Amino acid sequence: MRYRTLGKTGVEVSALGFGCMRLPVIDGDGDRIDEAKAVELVRRGIDNGINYLDTAFFYHGGNSEAFVGKVIKDGYREKVYIATKLPLGNVNCEEDVEKIFNEQLSRLGVDCIDFYLLHAANNDSWENRVLKFNVLPKLEKLKEQGKIKHLGFSFHDDLDVFKKIIDSYDGFEFCQIQFNYIDVDYQAGIEGLEYAASKGLGVIVMEPLLGGKLASPHEKVAAKLGSEKTPVEWALDFVWNRPEVAMLLSGMGTTQMVDDNLSYADKAEVGMLSKENLEMLSDAKRVFDEMNLVPCTGCEYCMPCPAGVLIPKVFSAFNKITEGGRRLVKEIFPDIETNASLCQKCGKCEKACPQHIGIIETLRKVRNQF
Repeated sequence: MRYRTLGKTGVEVSALGFGCMRLPVIDGDGDRIDEAKAVELVRRGIDNGINYLDTAFFYHGGNSEAFVGKVIKDGYREKVYIATKLPLGNVNCEEDVEKIFNEQLSRLGVDCIDFYLLHAANNDSWENRVLKFNVLPKLEKLKEQGKIKHLGFSFHDDLDVFKKIIDSYDGFEFCQIQFNYIDVDYQAGIEGLEYAASKGLGVIVMEPLLGGKLASPHEKVAAKLGSEKTPVEWALDFVWNRPEVAMLLSGMGTTQMVDDNLSYADKAEVGMLSKENLEMLSDAKRVFDEMNLVPCTGCEYCMPCPAGVLIPKVFSAFNKITEGGRRLVKEIFPDIETNASLCQKCGKCEKACPQHIGIIETLRKVRNQF
């Protein structure tokens, strides 16, 4: 394992962190973690040098934090840093901050959280939750009490908002952004990555594989990638190549994923890609962008839909229309138009979507297409 300094925190973190949002589940139920398999996987990563576990209040239907609490028993707590996040959508008054935080301590079974983040900060949550309910002074107090070691935020919004959040508060020590060879100009992007680092913030990258889309890319995208590495390795190396990146998070659900990513992390270096490599990945991005109609990563923040729309499944199938036309889409999801038609335009999904997809309008387009 390689290690890098996480900005002004001064902490040496593993180049590869374990994201606890896409763990093995039982019978396809995303809320029911297969704990026996998942504990074995995460500890396998820790035994091979991973020292950072990332979870959140809502992951796996609210079960991820308690799961991490089980992983870190038997002496593993001393081997890892724990990161979790304040669900800003649940903060409706000042008292909610400490109430939620104490519940997270209880779930995790710890008396201190190493890295605590504002979850999915955007302009709305910054103005109408963080500032309105004095969230930061509350968290500073918890930090003074020794219950939080390092404070940061995860981010899903435009570059200008990213800079505004950084410039509005000098107590942040690190941030977590979506970044990969597709999203170089999306959300924070390369400019945001460089800006955060210039301010001394440690940068953690999420979605390095874009919700798995870059792990098994379409054959037209894969054809642009050199055969000397797997698509996964190319994608991860693109992130590790950047000097501003301290660590990338990967949601690993199988032993093969863990072992492969560990082997890639063992070779991770700043500047490891050549100019030709970067031009190749830029070319792959161009092809990907031409084929990707809906930028859904399958995170399922939009779920469950109160009307029963299987939103990520609809979008995943619909994106296949650029590969094999309507016929392929119908093979994947025969009832796609019926399911998309269930939308009641309540807007709940759009408020939750970190990619800011116009879900209601996109579902309308799917219905019309079929």
